[in-house]
Amino acid sequence: MSRPELVLASASPRRVELLALVGIVPDRIEPADIDETPLKGETPPRLAARLAVGKAEAVAARAPGAVVLAADTVVAVGRRFLEKAADEGEAERFLRLLSGRNHRVLTGVAAAAGGRVRHRVVDTRVSFKVLSDAEIAAYVASGEWRGKAGGYGIQGRAGAFVTRIVGSWPAVMGLPLYESVNLLAGAGWRAP
Repeated sequence: MSRPELVLASASPRRVELLALVGIVPDRIEPADIDETPLKGETPPRLAARLAVGKAEAVAARAPGAVVLAADTVVAVGRRFLEKAADEGEAERFLRLLSGRNHRVLTGVAAAAGGRVRHRVVDTRVSFKVLSDAEIAAYVASGEWRGKAGGYGIQGRAGAFVTRIVGSWPAVMGLPLYESVNLLAGAGWRAP
């Protein structure tokens, strides 16, 4: 029996790279275009879950018979969300807020197949060292903050800011691998 088509509902090259680490290559990449605005009173874990499920459902509606994998990452300091920085000024503000503090990276992952969506939220605690003005300026100038929740990517230069991580490193990069593989298996898709 052949496997169903696997569709990754993401434009993130990082998620493709992470899947490749565990031998998974999506048959197709089809980003979802949904409203990612947090709802009033929504907690970070609920936002991460809602967005991952919403992306999976949106793409599954266009890909009948396929298994759709979707994810979304939310960076939170307390109840405050740090979305993708809109510009250099916001990236700098995010880094100043994260400097010397702990924060949470919540990554929702969802697999849709046969009209059913299974999902999980992975909560990872990340601690940053105190950042100097020069470190913040250099990071912002590097442009690595573009398109990344919280204005940083742990897989690049910002990895040197992390003093401690409790949880899933790949989830901080945007896709928890253990949970993804298990959700795909539950949806009827297994790696070759």
